[in-house]
Parts: sequence; C-alpha cells; structure tokens
Amino acid sequence: MVRHRRPSMKTTRIAIIGFGRWGRYCHAALIRNTPNLELIGIASSNPEKRTQIESELGVKAYDSLEEVLADATVDAIVLATPNDTHFDYTMRALEAGKHVVTDKPMCLTLSECDAMIERANQSGKLLTTFQNRRLDGDYLTLKSLLAEGELGELRWLEMAWGGFGPWGGWRGTLQHGGGKFLDLGAHLVDQMLTLIPSPVTGIYLRLHHDYPQSEVESEAFLVMEFQNGATAVCDTSSMAAIDKPRFYARGTKATFQKFGLDPQENALMKGDITTAKEDPVTFGHLKGPQVDRTVPTLAGNWAGFYENFAQAAAGETTLLAPPEQTRRVMAVFEAAKQSATQRQVIQTSI
Repeated sequence: MVRHRRPSMKTTRIAIIGFGRWGRYCHAALIRNTPNLELIGIASSNPEKRTQIESELGVKAYDSLEEVLADATVDAIVLATPNDTHFDYTMRALEAGKHVVTDKPMCLTLSECDAMIERANQSGKLLTTFQNRRLDGDYLTLKSLLAEGELGELRWLEMAWGGFGPWGGWRGTLQHGGGKFLDLGAHLVDQMLTLIPSPVTGIYLRLHHDYPQSEVESEAFLVMEFQNGATAVCDTSSMAAIDKPRFYARGTKATFQKFGLDPQENALMKGDITTAKEDPVTFGHLKGPQVDRTVPTLAGNWAGFYENFAQAAAGETTLLAPPEQTRRVMAVFEAAKQSATQRQVIQTSI
C-alpha cells in the first residue's frame, strides 16, 4: 500500500538511538515509510555501524545521544536501546524538548514511569511506548470477535510466548533489564489489559530459574484477577520446545484458540513488511454451542503505530499507546515482582 504525505500536516523529524536488529530493521523501516515522518539520523557508539548507517540508509550517523539532543532539527527520538537506558535517555530527551518513543518495556520500575510521565507533562512533549503488538493481526482478530459479540463476555484469557534455550546478549542480563517476562511480557500484559475492561485486583507470579548459566528467568507464569471476575494468564517460557496457543480465550458464548506469531516481524526482517501474509494453517478456531468455524486472521498493521505518532505529533489525534495506559503495565510488573519475592497473591487496584 502506498502511503502519501499530507502537505497540510507538519512533518516530524526523527532520530533513532541504537542500531541493533530492532532499530535497524524495524524502527528505521517503519519510519521511512510513514508519511509526514522523516528519519534524519541514527545514533551509535560503534564506528562500523555509523559507517553502515550513512552508506546503507543515507542518513546522518550520530556518535552519541548528546549529539542528537543538541541537534535543533530533531523533533523526536526513538529509543532502540537496552531496557535499563530508557529512563535516563527519556528524561534527558524530554528536557531537551524532544518527543520520545521508547521500545518496550517503557522502563524498569513504576517510580521511573511516574517520573517520565511527569516530565512529559511538564515539557508538553509526547511520550509513548512502541506497543506494535496492539496492531498484530491475531490480537485485532480477537478484539473484533469480542466487539461483534461472537465470544460473549471474555471470562478467561491465556496468552503464551515460548522458545527453547536461554537468552543471550543484554536481554540475558539482569543489569540491562533482560528476561523474557519483562521484555515480551510487556506486550502480552498490555494486550490483556486492553482486552479485559476492568481493574486488576490480584496478581500472582511464579518464576523458574532452570538455566544455571543464565541470570534471567527460564519460566514466568503470571495470573491476574480482575474486578469483573475475569482471569488472565500470561506464560512466557525459555523451555518451550512445543508451542502453546498464542491466544486461548473463553467467553460466555464461545472459545477462541489461535496458534502462531504475527508474520509482520519476519517480513520486516526480510526487508518489506507489505509482504506479510499469514499461513491459513495457523488461522484461529472459534467453537461454541452455536458456532464451530475457522476464523481467518485480520491483517496486521504495524505501520499504523508510526502513522498515529505522526498525526499525534502534528496535534491532530491522541496517541495509540498513551503513557497513562503503559503505567498500568508497569504497575502490574511492580506487583508481580513483589508476588514472586513473597510467593503470594498481591492485592491491587490497577
């Protein structure tokens, strides 16, 4: 799909901080294909990567965050950096008058989150987290089934993300905020909170550390109780050689089950997100007393995240993922950490 620039709308100039896999293949590609956004540079402390940035993308290569913040032509920054850097970099960027998109998780603690939101409000600049999984096809499909009443009221929701083997790199270290639960669970918890419209009243988290060589958990099993009586279960694993359903949703009218991951990430890594197409083999299934059918997956739209950001930066709409909603995710993580330490259910009002 060709997306055209709107001459009447302000163009927002963006610099990405970090040129790893996600900064290079995801954020850069999406921004460059979004009308009214201009990628003007990427920052990396690695000289070889700076050469790549200039030769492959034809944009400015900054050597530090400080250089980016000093550039008056930069309107916004995107943080594609380790999780433990998000708080400091965001606070400095907002102080410098830049809009900020953080990768998920937004930060490491609820107190950091609150300080970031306060600084954003004081600066009058946008702060959001890259919750691209709100635009996954499978999530949009379940959301549509709920909106159309085919599932009835959602009473039990299980979501899982697995893999086999301990994580390496910075995501395998506690210092940098690694671990699958915090990193990928940030997406799953966010999806759960948007699918069940009720406050969270109880949280229990069970962690395993089954890889002696790894600092981070091998298993995380989160249970959330909601005020309306619904239950959500988030299961992230590094010992899952056989996948569980990505979504398993039980409602008062029917049950929906869906395996497989959204194809947009693989398409991005191959250089063209528009080629993303799901194999019908992984379409979901809806079953109940009055229904028994395969549910074709709706098309995902990760491009919509930055289209929304462009419009919000121009003052024409609100953010897809406002920081106040991300605060709920961070509050869940805070209570979950307490639960795992105390080995008990934590009563909450989130």
